[in-house]
Amino acid sequence: MIGGSAIRSYNRVDTMLSEKMQEALNTQLNKEMYSAYLYMAMSAYSSYTGLKGFANWFMVQYQEEMTHAMKIYSYINDQGGQVKLAAIEQPATEFESPSDMFEKTLAHEKFITKSINELVDLAIAEKDHATNIFLQWYVTEQIEEEGNDNEIIARLKLVGEDGNGLLMVDKELAMRVFTPPAASEEG
Repeated sequence: MIGGSAIRSYNRVDTMLSEKMQEALNTQLNKEMYSAYLYMAMSAYSSYTGLKGFANWFMVQYQEEMTHAMKIYSYINDQGGQVKLAAIEQPATEFESPSDMFEKTLAHEKFITKSINELVDLAIAEKDHATNIFLQWYVTEQIEEEGNDNEIIARLKLVGEDGNGLLMVDKELAMRVFTPPAASEEG
């Protein structure tokens, strides 16, 4: 039987990532997993409160975030790095309103945008051109994420507390479907 350290040295692959970049990407992987967990919690709460369209929208968001996490997971592995999974913080399980969920969603996406931008800055500082190119997909994705959230927040502000208006938004959000990234977008 081969011991743990012997396996590590036998299987060790040269990494194209600096230790600092590898650590930062693992941290981002955890943030993406938390994002998925957060949106699953929002989906569950929406379902519990009878807003099935909101539940659907957040479940699709969960699926997207899992895709984002797995892209980073694959990238680290493809670059010969070591994925190091960390505990995922428990998200909130109750929310004041649909507007509250989307305000929190937008705030979270702004946090993720800042984190992605910091990763790009690190890649540039380390002259890690491959990681910089890889991260550009995320930069573009975050523009879309924040734009979608702002659009839904604007609709929710228009309908206010009107139940009929909220049901119309709920019906619209029920139409969202998860579309996996095309093979050319997967990095």
